[in-house]
Amino acid sequence: MKLSCLPVSFFRDIQEGRMSVAAWAEMAARAGLDALDLSIAFVPDRSERAVSALRRDIASAGMSVAMLTTYPDFTHPDPARRERELALAEETVRVAAGLGARLLRVTAGQAYPETGREEGISWAVEGLTRLAERTARSGVTLVYENHAKPFVWQYTDFSQPPEVFVEIVRRTAGTGLGVNFDTANATAFADDPLALLEQVIDRVVSIHAADTSARGALKMVLLGTGRVPFAAIFRRLKRAGFIGWVCMEEGSFQGEEGVRAAARYIRETWETA
Repeated sequence: MKLSCLPVSFFRDIQEGRMSVAAWAEMAARAGLDALDLSIAFVPDRSERAVSALRRDIASAGMSVAMLTTYPDFTHPDPARRERELALAEETVRVAAGLGARLLRVTAGQAYPETGREEGISWAVEGLTRLAERTARSGVTLVYENHAKPFVWQYTDFSQPPEVFVEIVRRTAGTGLGVNFDTANATAFADDPLALLEQVIDRVVSIHAADTSARGALKMVLLGTGRVPFAAIFRRLKRAGFIGWVCMEEGSFQGEEGVRAAARYIRETWETA
């Protein structure tokens, strides 16, 4: 198991310029992480020159990027908008490759009121499949997540319902698209997170290790203090031979100590699972 972290607690600070990506890289290094994660929202300038400079800043701290997260919206009812989303997602793959990221987290799209279940699934499958085909030689692995709602969206994720997520995973078999299994979303929105994991375990490439204090809603807390059955999830992953990235979503808003405490908890729980 290799450990990285997406700094949810610092999203606003990084986006609004109060904290640099270089400072996040230094914090990740102090926390003993194997790599770090970034959101595409942290990369406003996506020119080759700016991306290369950002990669150098991260390398100067002795770190690299495990995962870049992005938010494709393939379920928009306007076909022209879906085409634009595909083009933006392709650009993001190029950014991920430029950063040296191994993984790119992708989504299905938003649950627009006018988008029906079957057409939304078809549009999501089409968008994700075309993206995988067009970027197959990029060196970046696309990982589709059982997602909830990013701050940049108006609506929740179309595939937040577990049965929709599983159907999209099923229909994208053979495309090269992996799964990024989010532990908090599975616990919040599935009847049984382990049963959901079982349905997609053959496609799991990475884990978003996050915790929630509630069921039926995502309320992020310090990892290990909520309702996610981490030990049971890790035992199942070990039995499946999982050796990939566990990417923490640290959203406790406890500063650097929150990152350190989360890392300690995940490493200890993995070792004893």
